[in-house]
Amino acid sequence: MGSWISTWPSGPGEADLPALLCLPPAGAGCQQFRAWTPALADVAQVYGVQLPGRENRWREPMPETFDEAVEAIAAELRPIVAAGRRLVVFGHSFGGLLGYEVARRVPPAALVVSACRAPGHWDGAGRGIVDDDEELDKLFDTAGLDPAFLDEDTRSLMVAMLRKDAQLSLSYTHSPGDRLHVPVHAWGADGDETVTAQELAGWAAITTAGFHVHRVPGGHHAVLRRPETVLEHLAGLLREDVAAPARTA
Repeated sequence: MGSWISTWPSGPGEADLPALLCLPPAGAGCQQFRAWTPALADVAQVYGVQLPGRENRWREPMPETFDEAVEAIAAELRPIVAAGRRLVVFGHSFGGLLGYEVARRVPPAALVVSACRAPGHWDGAGRGIVDDDEELDKLFDTAGLDPAFLDEDTRSLMVAMLRKDAQLSLSYTHSPGDRLHVPVHAWGADGDETVTAQELAGWAAITTAGFHVHRVPGGHHAVLRRPETVLEHLAGLLREDVAAPARTA
């Protein structure tokens, strides 16, 4: 079995820097976060979570349950942040839900989620992707990909990955339990048709240490498409110099 966590070393001494763990959206791999490494040079070592069935793990079977994936990620993360190494977790869309459950097992200094409904709003989420081609096409459209212009092989591969991740999300059941004792920052896009303001605001219920909402223009994947603002924010969290944002909920 391949590793659940990847990194892209860019120089000596990175192990002494804080760690940024990045979790991609459904149907995607973590190689996209490699491009974040230069922007965070001398600030953090960037790590990406790689689920099976994509990129360098495309031949590997998916886990049976959501919890199985989370436990595997957490097990690899613990030695990375041993001895008190500062950790910030970032997850986009489905990756935000994974990041939350990882944070419950390996507490970070901060949890940052984007385009992700709060855990209490995930009951049945993803069912439309599994059962309904129109709902699947909406997700392609939201990502700026018109299904009509994808070749058959590319579309088939993307559909398979999306549906596998959606199926995995259906095995998730939120058990509130103890709240996190770290600040949570939720990023949402004004034009996101898949995550409502209420679903984003629900993240306030899972932490005792402060909840902050950040808004950007664009659609569901706006934060990943134009990451400069969130990268600046993440750098501040990693350096421990982020002030409370202007807009909170």
